[in-house]
Amino acid sequence: MATSVRAAFRMPAALDLAALDVRGRRTGPQSRAAAAEEMAELGPHLDGLQERLYAEGTRALLLVLQGMDTSGKGGVVRHVVGLVNPQGVHITSFKKPTEAERGEHFLARIRRRLPAPGRIGVFDRSHYEDVLVVRVDELVPEEVWRSRYAEIVAFEKELVDSGVTVVKCMLHISPDEQRERLLARLDDPTKHWKYNPADLDVRAKWSRYQDAYAEALRRCDTEEAPWYVIPSDRKWYRNWAVAALVEETLTEMDPRYPLADFDAGAERARVEASVIA
Repeated sequence: MATSVRAAFRMPAALDLAALDVRGRRTGPQSRAAAAEEMAELGPHLDGLQERLYAEGTRALLLVLQGMDTSGKGGVVRHVVGLVNPQGVHITSFKKPTEAERGEHFLARIRRRLPAPGRIGVFDRSHYEDVLVVRVDELVPEEVWRSRYAEIVAFEKELVDSGVTVVKCMLHISPDEQRERLLARLDDPTKHWKYNPADLDVRAKWSRYQDAYAEALRRCDTEEAPWYVIPSDRKWYRNWAVAALVEETLTEMDPRYPLADFDAGAERARVEASVIA
């Protein structure tokens, strides 16, 4: 077992997505029950760290979630991000660019949704769509999307230099698990709204997407903004892993409550002596 959650899930130097165990439990809880217990302990600690980050008001954390359809991006938002005060969280789900956005630089809409100081920002999909979907569906020439790797690396370094800690998670599932999750949506009328027939068109391009993901991870994994690959066939383990990654990262950031710019003792005396007219 690795002592560091980030070390356990850090993208391997010799990345082979097909060889990674999507049901593996590299560290932490080995059962659903144990994960539930650890999540119950992580929740209050995460909430306290987020409050300190908000109170400090000088730095931010950006959680980037990428993965194939049904990999659990929404589940992570609900079960992990839901552990902290929503007042200090800014969630963006990036959809297909609008006509106006297509006329801008691909990072323009991303910049508009970056977290303010003191906040945790969450990207459900992100700027990586412009080297994934754009590549697989051949929406722009190859020389255009290939040039974006360097732009992304420079952009993320700029974020880190400005005080935004970047945590990038690829939620890695198997095609068999995706099939079961799509069928589960069809079998449950309350989940029909989550099913999109177009998802099958994307599924048919599975190998091309895996190649695109692998290159994006390799080209854009840096010490400033590393990639983490999360085994996601087990939903409970995926949720624990992302929660533990965020908790470990915030713990290292060590946000502090700001010092008061007033005399607390004197203000206490004023409060005690105060009267209401």
